[in-house]
Formats: sequence, structure tokens, C-alpha cells
Amino acid sequence: MTKDVPASRHLLAGFAGGLTSAVCLQPLDLVKTRVQQSQGNSIVSVLRQISSIKELWRGTLPSAVRTSVGTALYLTSLNFIRTKMAIHRLHQHPGLADQQYGIKTSSKLPRLPAGDNLIAGMISRTIVGFITMPITVIKVRFESDMYHYNSLWEGVTLMYKKEGFRSFFTGFGATCMRDAPYAGLYMAFYEKNKMLLPKLFHTRSVTSDSTLSPRSPSMMTASTSAVVNSVSAIFAAFFATAITGPFDTIKTNMQLNPTKYKTFIQSTVTLASRGWLRLFDGLSLRLLRKAGSAGIAWCIYEQIVRL
Repeated sequence: MTKDVPASRHLLAGFAGGLTSAVCLQPLDLVKTRVQQSQGNSIVSVLRQISSIKELWRGTLPSAVRTSVGTALYLTSLNFIRTKMAIHRLHQHPGLADQQYGIKTSSKLPRLPAGDNLIAGMISRTIVGFITMPITVIKVRFESDMYHYNSLWEGVTLMYKKEGFRSFFTGFGATCMRDAPYAGLYMAFYEKNKMLLPKLFHTRSVTSDSTLSPRSPSMMTASTSAVVNSVSAIFAAFFATAITGPFDTIKTNMQLNPTKYKTFIQSTVTLASRGWLRLFDGLSLRLLRKAGSAGIAWCIYEQIVRL
């Protein structure tokens, strides 16, 4: 892990960022799910069907649990993998440390090439996605108006009794095909943005020790780092979300109606037969949700890690 930054701090930072973003942005997730569940639904029609402001936060508990725990595990495992990759690269190419000397940075996390960030993001997201899959399925069902569970426990017990244990992993293939490329693309874009954006800021830096070399890049001030990291996260999430949008629609329909949408290929063909734009249902809401979530979660995470 990062020098002087224990795994427990990465877990805490990821948990705090994930929990904050989940609670703040739950209404966007709920409306997106309901738009995707039916071809005739639009954002306006869904909002008209919502009876109270409180209903916009339906499903917050499973969403908060999944996002906070998932983000904590994901960011901790991601940092572990990226740190190992960075150490390996420096052992092979010692001159890389000197190339970073004197460069201002907004982060204490390791620096890696885009290809390494892509691989690290995909591996970490696949592992954590499988672990948190049952919570993801419950979350989606809570957000839809096809299931009327009164509590989280009721939803779990009814799913198990009626559909069996395998139902908790419904749509994992589609989820993995969405989340793994998303996470990989996001990390590649995010780290690239963090290298480009500092050129726009001409502020003083503060000294920080390096994880990989005594000759460390100089740290930006906390406020400038927060801006750079947030903006980098928002743009990275925007691009990665747009590219992986169809997988989200397929995943949602498989989890809401597993008897109709049984496999990834069959679900894709069925949805696309109604028009290929059907695969992008709810994309605008997901763009807002993902960009907002990334901006909040990664800013909080990076700021806690650098303390």
C-alpha cells in the first residue's frame, strides 16, 4: 500500500465517499431504473408517477450498503494492485522515478500508464462486483415499481424462497461486462486527466513523501487537489459511462425480469429489436449519476488518503 497510508484508511475513505454519493444521488438511480424497466417510460412520466419526495429515496438502504461497502473494497483492492504494478515497473525501469521529480500532483496514489490503469480497474471491479452482486440485485428491485418489498429482509427472503440462491447473481455477466470495462476506462481517463489538468493551475505546491522513491513529485495544496481530482473524476465518469451505457440497460432488464431476459445475448437481441436506441434508455440519468458519484466519492477518497 501507499507508504504511511494503511489499508484501513483506504477502506474508511472509500466507505465515506461511497456512502455520501449513494445517499445524495439515489433519486437519479431510482428514476433511471424505472425508465429502463419499460419501453414506454420517460423521465417525465416516471416523475409524474412518484407520489412523494420521500419515494425518490426508495432503495437507499441497499444502495448505500452496496455503494459504501463496494467502493471501500474496490478502492482498497485497486490501490493494492496499482501499487504492486508501480513497484514492479520501478524495479524494471528505475529512471521512471526521476521523470516524476518536480512534477506537481493532486494525489498520493501511484502513477501508471493507461494500459496498467485499464487492467487494474477491470480486475478490481470484477472481483468486488461478484462479492456485492446480491446487494446489487436487491437494490435494483427496490428501485423499480415491479416489486413491492416492505423491507430489505423481506426482499431477501422472498427472492430466496421463490427463485432460489442463484437469483442473487442474476445478470452478473451483463453487470461484469458493464462494470469491468467501465472501471478500466474510468481509471485510464481519470489518471490522464489528473496529469493534464494541473497544467492549468499555477499554484504553489507542498512537499510530500513518495511511495516509490525519495525524490517525490510535489503535492498541490489541498484545495487545488480537491478541484483537480473532482473535475478529473467527473470527466472520466462521463466518457466511461457513455461507452458502456448499453450494458447497463441490459443488466437492469435481466435483473428485473429474469424469466423474459434469460441470457445476455438473448436480452440484447430482444431489446435491440425495438430499436437500438432502446439500449441507451436512462443514459442521461446514468451520466448524471455516475459523474456526480465519481466527483463526490473520489474527491473524498483522495483527500482522506492524503491526510
